Amino acid sequence: MLRTFLKAKIQRARVTETNLYYEGSITIDAQLMQAADILPGEKVEVLNFNNGQRLETYAIKGKPGSGSICLNGPASRSASIGDEVAIVSYVLVDEQEAKSITPKIISVNERNQIKD
Repeated sequence: MLRTFLKAKIQRARVTETNLYYEGSITIDAQLMQAADILPGEKVEVLNFNNGQRLETYAIKGKPGSGSICLNGPASRSASIGDEVAIVSYVLVDEQEAKSITPKIISVNERNQIKD
């Protein structure tokens, strides 16, 4: 049996941009993706603290150090610039792996830079 567990979370990031006319997805600062172990094309869930919406999409690598969090395509309608979001990634693991999984929780400041 496989179980779904939290693999990573970028906590309280701020939306910096929305782009309705892009094909879809969320652009995330490459440094944040690396710290959270989220790969380009990986499925993520975006949880909006401001309006309560949850959406699933996939990650696109943004410019490293830019602090970019951009919702693209239809997802852009679910957030406004400045909204606080959590970006989460899950993993399927077997019973044995489930006992040792430790998610990476990345906290960021108001400029989406990793807090020490």
